[in-house]
Amino acid sequence: MNQIPKSALILGLAGLIPFIWGAVTVMVPSLATWGQSTLGGRFIGPFVQLFYGAIILSFMSGVLWGFATKANGRMATASYVLSVIPALWAFFMTGGGPTAAAVNLIVGFLGLLLLDWHFWRLGLAPSWWMHLRGLLTAIVILSFLPLVF
Repeated sequence: MNQIPKSALILGLAGLIPFIWGAVTVMVPSLATWGQSTLGGRFIGPFVQLFYGAIILSFMSGVLWGFATKANGRMATASYVLSVIPALWAFFMTGGGPTAAAVNLIVGFLGLLLLDWHFWRLGLAPSWWMHLRGLLTAIVILSFLPLVF
């Protein structure tokens, strides 16, 4: 029952492409040069990672909101409140330059993982949810490390 559905796994891994691409273009200057001339500066290095990271935290707020719809009463109210935190975090915490934004996004994704766990423990998320979210979160965080160090 904990097996991740193939479509969810494939789409989740595909969603990592901008994070990984951004990290690679930070670490490989020749690839960054190629990306700059071919795709434009918005699609390389920290620009793609930070922008996409804020988008994904906001997207995940919507996912948590969907889980909250399965709750009732006070649990529903608390779940709706918790579900908006990742989007607000992304909005307020991604300024201050690429290093600070990367650190704040790492913290945001770790906080999101705690929220994922909370919703999962309440039985609002699928049984396989934490297997997928743990894998994706680890890769996202690793992709931000070249911006931090």
